[in-house]
Amino acid sequence: MASATASTLSTLCSSFTTHCSIKPHFSISHQPFSSRFPSHNLSFQSTFSQRLPLLPAPKSTESSVAPVDSDSQVSESESSQIVQSPSWEKGLFAVVMIGGRQYIVHPGRWLVVQRLKGANVNDKIALHKVLLVGTDTSCYIGKPVVTNAVVYATVEEQGLDNKVIVFKYKRKKKYRRTIGHRQPNTRIRINSIMGYEDYPKVTMDDINLESS
Repeated sequence: MASATASTLSTLCSSFTTHCSIKPHFSISHQPFSSRFPSHNLSFQSTFSQRLPLLPAPKSTESSVAPVDSDSQVSESESSQIVQSPSWEKGLFAVVMIGGRQYIVHPGRWLVVQRLKGANVNDKIALHKVLLVGTDTSCYIGKPVVTNAVVYATVEEQGLDNKVIVFKYKRKKKYRRTIGHRQPNTRIRINSIMGYEDYPKVTMDDINLESS
């Protein structure tokens, strides 16, 4: 029984190999792309430009402004036109009185004060009521003002303060009034503090001697 089964199985396998021969329907050719498709002339180099290399992104701490070339130099005529800022003593300041109020002023900074009558924009003004002049190492205390000390300034703008609402009310009289007011002011730019050098000064050494 087993021999008969083996013989029939061998005959079936032989017949299967003879009648069912599997062949590929297509063959992969190793020809180049241009030879297989001669009608399409694809030129990638002519249609696409060369890709530029990517630059590294700047860090958060670095400036995004491109640096100036070292070859570019300023001519002598241009360098002579550059105005150098005046040199002041380190920590120079002054206390001036304007319109009954005292202000601390620093050279090069602007200040908003009460309206200066008769002063126009870009006018040069001089403030003579200097109560005190100080630096990092010395101090000039006026009695009541520092003699010959002057603060020079320039008028930059004549403006108005923010609006203030003034409300008036009288009970049992049906009286209510709402009024808006804007106080006029003047913005000035402090140019320099001069004329205090000859006034007697107080230094830190004098203060230490007095305290001891």
